Amino acid sequence: MATFNLHAGVDGWGRRTRALEHAAALGADVLVCPEMWRGDAGEDHFGALSDALGMAGLFVPLARAERSTQGTGPASWQPRGAHLHGEYGLFFTEHRSLTDAQRARRSSVPAEAGQWGIGLLTRLPIDAVTSEPLERQPRERVRRAIVRADVRLGDGSAFTVFGVHFAHLSHGSFRQFRHVRDVAGALAQDRPVLIVGDFNSWRPPLRLFFPGWRQLVRARTWPARRPHSQIDHVLGSGPWLVRDGGASDGGSDHRALVVDLDLDEEAARAR
Repeated sequence: MATFNLHAGVDGWGRRTRALEHAAALGADVLVCPEMWRGDAGEDHFGALSDALGMAGLFVPLARAERSTQGTGPASWQPRGAHLHGEYGLFFTEHRSLTDAQRARRSSVPAEAGQWGIGLLTRLPIDAVTSEPLERQPRERVRRAIVRADVRLGDGSAFTVFGVHFAHLSHGSFRQFRHVRDVAGALAQDRPVLIVGDFNSWRPPLRLFFPGWRQLVRARTWPARRPHSQIDHVLGSGPWLVRDGGASDGGSDHRALVVDLDLDEEAARAR
């Protein structure tokens, strides 16, 4: 099981990263990728991973965007103050206008149009894979959605994975937390469930909004070069056995989070 925010395969200056190659090398049976990119006439992360790894699943587009891959800049991953004035790798204009700095940068570098969204892929047998939109928060540049996959292990044990990429706490993600908690919690009464992805939140708020859910792996994931916080998570309900886990730097602004899981068969049968 792994989750890795790809940031569309570019850094904040609009230069290519090795995120896609790192995602492919994780070796996960289930892979949740927030900020996946599908270019209109170019690079397709979902197709590339599906073909390379023999996986199936679902990509949910959440915003029209433009992506630069020929940007330039210093050694830093993104411009200083990018969270305030905007970065130069991805340009979203559906719900908010670009800043003056972004408009100037966008006019000076080539960019390709495409879809930015969340993808869930697995090599396990799939019973069903669906998506459900989440309420878009007013301050957001993008929409949000849940990706749900009902899958099976080799022994026939069934479980469900919810792939997520929540808004920031400052933008109202707690409303989205409540919705996912209710949907996943109702299902967890009948089968093991995982909620996996970029929560944009530290552990304390999650303990409040997801009571009874176990955090199955702990590792700092953000910012990738010198991580001080964990904002990517794998939450579990049910008899999950944790074999190993950790985080790795794959060139994005988040680290990839991986956990080796199994189901306690006796406990699962007793549910």
